[in-house]
Amino acid sequence: MAKKSIFRYYFEKIPAPIRNKYLLTGLIFCVWLFFFDKNNVLDQWKLQRSETEMEEKSARFETENLERELSELNTNEKLEKIAREEYLMKKEDEEVFILVEEK
Repeated sequence: MAKKSIFRYYFEKIPAPIRNKYLLTGLIFCVWLFFFDKNNVLDQWKLQRSETEMEEKSARFETENLERELSELNTNEKLEKIAREEYLMKKEDEEVFILVEEK
């Protein structure tokens, strides 16, 4: 009887479905995609977490900006400026001239 190599001995101990070359190739491909590829799962997870943090910061910044603008609107000077510029309001003893730029 011929002597079997140690590699062959351990290879035959592995269950047949796991020894399937297609399954093994697919498994190696999945491991490559999950851990070694440029767009691996770990990097995608970090990017997703970073995007979420940035969106939260943006929302917080927007809220702070709106609160600051609202507090500025409570002053008479700012309110008068908006009334004059956007709604063309004027005081009783004033005249308003509207200049339109031609293209």
